Amino acid sequence: MIKHGLRFLAGVVLVAPVVAGSAYAADGLTVYNTNCSVCHQAGGAGMPGQFPVLKNRIDKIASTPEGKKYLADVVLNGLHGPIQAGGASYVGFMPSLKALSDEDIAAVLSYVASLGDTKPAPTLTADDIKAARATPKKGPEVQAERSALNAAHPIP
Repeated sequence: MIKHGLRFLAGVVLVAPVVAGSAYAADGLTVYNTNCSVCHQAGGAGMPGQFPVLKNRIDKIASTPEGKKYLADVVLNGLHGPIQAGGASYVGFMPSLKALSDEDIAAVLSYVASLGDTKPAPTLTADDIKAARATPKKGPEVQAERSALNAAHPIP
């Protein structure tokens, strides 16, 4: 009996990541709560001095094609080093979440964009993420992309 129970448990453990990356997990709030809220807090509230506020910022960044690409690049490649966000300084480390599916990354970025005042909220698609994934970037490249975006469309 124990032997069969262990086989069942092993099967569940092996299948869980497949289910997690499927359409069932494409709910942006669920992906956010699982992967992002520990740092950026519930509802994108952020943590002063450590993790930037996302609410009422990501919608503005995602309002341009360049902003959408930058956001996809940050989630896929991570972001390291000093930044200014929402008038505050941060020196942090955002890990790469490239292990998530394109659908899950699009869902979580669309969810965070929906927390802002922009109506209708900008959305990202799995194709947006797939395009960004095709060109991986290193930390300095993501920082340079942020600087260029900030020069063209100031990042809130």
